[in-house]
Amino acid sequence: MSDSNQTNRLINEKSPYLLQHAQNPVDWYPWGEEAFRRAKEENKPVFVSIGYSTCHWCHVMAHESFEDEEVAALINEYFIPVKVDREERPDIDAIYMEACMKLTGQGGWPLSAFLTPDQKPFYIGTYFPKTGKYGRPGMMDVLPQLHDVYTNDPERVNEIGNRMKEALEVRAEPGNGEIPASTLHQAFGQLARLYDGVYGGFGGAPKFPSPHQLLYLFRYFEWHGEPMAFEMADRTLDAMASGGIYDQIGSGFARYSVDEYWLVPHFEKMLYDQAMLMMAYTEAFQISGDARYEGIVKDLFSFISREMTHPEGGFYSALDADSEGAEGTYYLWTEEEVFSLLDEKEAEIVCAVYDITPGGNFEGKSIPNMVGLELEAVTSEFGISEEEVERILDESLPKMLAYREKRIYPHLDDKILTSWNGLMIAALAKAGAAFSDSGMVEAAKQAADFIGEHLDAGDYLFARWRDGEARFHAYLDDYAYLIWGQLELHQATGQERYASEAVRLAGILEERFADGPGAFFFTDREGETLLTRSKDILDGALPSGNGIAAMQLWRIGKLTADERWISRSEAIMSEFAGEADQYPNGTLGLLMARMAFEAGGREIVVTGSHPENREELLEALRATFLPFDVWTEPADDNGPLIRLTSGKTDDRHPLTAFVCESNVCRAPVHGPEQILIALGLDGAT
Repeated sequence: MSDSNQTNRLINEKSPYLLQHAQNPVDWYPWGEEAFRRAKEENKPVFVSIGYSTCHWCHVMAHESFEDEEVAALINEYFIPVKVDREERPDIDAIYMEACMKLTGQGGWPLSAFLTPDQKPFYIGTYFPKTGKYGRPGMMDVLPQLHDVYTNDPERVNEIGNRMKEALEVRAEPGNGEIPASTLHQAFGQLARLYDGVYGGFGGAPKFPSPHQLLYLFRYFEWHGEPMAFEMADRTLDAMASGGIYDQIGSGFARYSVDEYWLVPHFEKMLYDQAMLMMAYTEAFQISGDARYEGIVKDLFSFISREMTHPEGGFYSALDADSEGAEGTYYLWTEEEVFSLLDEKEAEIVCAVYDITPGGNFEGKSIPNMVGLELEAVTSEFGISEEEVERILDESLPKMLAYREKRIYPHLDDKILTSWNGLMIAALAKAGAAFSDSGMVEAAKQAADFIGEHLDAGDYLFARWRDGEARFHAYLDDYAYLIWGQLELHQATGQERYASEAVRLAGILEERFADGPGAFFFTDREGETLLTRSKDILDGALPSGNGIAAMQLWRIGKLTADERWISRSEAIMSEFAGEADQYPNGTLGLLMARMAFEAGGREIVVTGSHPENREELLEALRATFLPFDVWTEPADDNGPLIRLTSGKTDDRHPLTAFVCESNVCRAPVHGPEQILIALGLDGAT
């Protein structure tokens, strides 16, 4: 395949990542029967390369090795090469990433796994340069050595493969008791020990946003009243919003910061980070009323609408870190550029506020940031008010954004994933409700409609849509996150159809993923049979599907007054009680559900003869941080909410609220003032 115009089998795929490799001289196969059948027929090992289209080091390895004729010749001669997009096939990625962690103690992408023809790993690692350097073996060394071992010592290869399969099948003993409340406090204690009190965040560099940690802290603050929980999350959000990890010109958060200050990001932007951080900033605003956070959420929505939304309403997956062959090029500025674009005073203010200097802060150029900014120093230096600074920035940033948009745009991964869309639907519905922003709620509705039209087969979901093709049986995360999105849409709009959809999806999840009466497998019962069928609870970049399922099924149970869903949530927690005890900080998704049981929460039915009064009360509920409460209006007789709402109507009063808590319903409360007092929304403590 030496002709640069020649393509391999990946040219027939839809994945942007696979298509990036369709013209490699490597004779790639997509994951599937054909590749493993050929491996068996020719008795060759399978080289599986796993990555994603916006992964910087995947690009580096591709350029060094997969575009290189020498390396490609060795791969093609000795192996059956298979490319996997981890975002399309998280089931495959999870198996071999766990194997990599067990074998090497570390993981990441690109992931390079060498398998027997029956999918068992016998050698695994991450990034390999073409030739060895810095103590890291190179492809030109590894490939011949593995070929030699596979050919001349098959017993050793089989022994390693069998041992790895056994190790991957080992699971913690299923728990049979409840997670004690003390574990919730232990998780907080672990976060407190990791907390960086100077720059926010948890642990040292590189620093990841990990917004589910912040959501946990907000809930712990609400439940336990521990002020430090809010302070840690609030400081982290404030610091990230000032850092280079946040795109100060066009909004959007990068995947992580390479330093402890949140200054220098790894520039790629993932949809899931935008969604989870939008949720965190919304909740921070609900608690604190900090107007800056409302501005960040609205700017995030503008960015998502402008750069990551399909014309029909679904959300794209990611933006690359690289453009023009280098990392961050699209986002960097020189002082000269700013002065050529703005008038002198505007340019001076912008450069002072955003740390744009002649020497730069990243490879000779500047990442706009406000780390350590003292606005008083700026106003004093230039003899103007803070309001004047704000006005200049408001006028200057759109000019800078328009200028930047003329640059070569980073690669956009435009596939649409059900799971990540579920998170963004939840975030937009929650934010739109909190800020009474109908545009955000409408965007969430359109995305939900997109999923329904393109990724819903009726009795199951697909995981990915791109270019007219829906493919791959959806995974646990797809269902758990989309249920979350549908429930937030119900809470935001009051429309029962979203609650009905959440219940329908929960039923499919239970039917196709449940391990008997316990927790959920990661894959559909009709999904492809792989080396193992995993069932996990540990959080990664996102909270675990089982943890989110436990939380959302509990919410469904409250809204429907159906004990079935409460019991399933309890069963998930019980099964993973051992992991929660061992890794409190690694199971925060699950522990948020456990905290919900501890907090109890309320079921609130809003009724009365004046619709405008009802809407005002619902707006008050939506604007307040009430993570353990659910609310609805009187429901359709044939709908899923009828058990909760039956008998709870009142046309004799303009406004009435029925409030139930801990399986006990109070007497109905009438009138806005009395209801707000009863719900603790009157400002009294």
